[in-house]
Amino acid sequence: MIVVERIAPDGSAHRISIRGHELIADMTAPDGHDAGPDPHDLYDSALGACKAMTMLWYAQRKGIPVEGIHVGVIRDASQERDGIYRLTTRIALSGPLTDEQHDTLIGVAARCPVHKLMSEVDTRIETVAVPRVGEGERP
Repeated sequence: MIVVERIAPDGSAHRISIRGHELIADMTAPDGHDAGPDPHDLYDSALGACKAMTMLWYAQRKGIPVEGIHVGVIRDASQERDGIYRLTTRIALSGPLTDEQHDTLIGVAARCPVHKLMSEVDTRIETVAVPRVGEGERP
């Protein structure tokens, strides 16, 4: 389970706890204090991280000598309210790769699980109210 909790009653930053790891998320100014990435940043970065790790995983299993993996994610949210959210990923690989190995890894990046999740899966989200803190268990 992932838990998100407000850090201070007078602030906008939230602590995200995931399997013993902690991240801070916040809103950008002027609504927040920019103490961490905002939720859109986290969503977008999940795509970049998945592409990078999927390429590394594949390269390690196939003996492809990739040394550096750099994935940039560029967001265009200008039409988000119209139902279009564009993410462009730019991938730079380094190491003694052949052109074929390079192209294979780029193709693997397009098939990473988060890319598929964002583009091919119908995600259904349920929001459930739990008893208020102090009136029962925490989520």
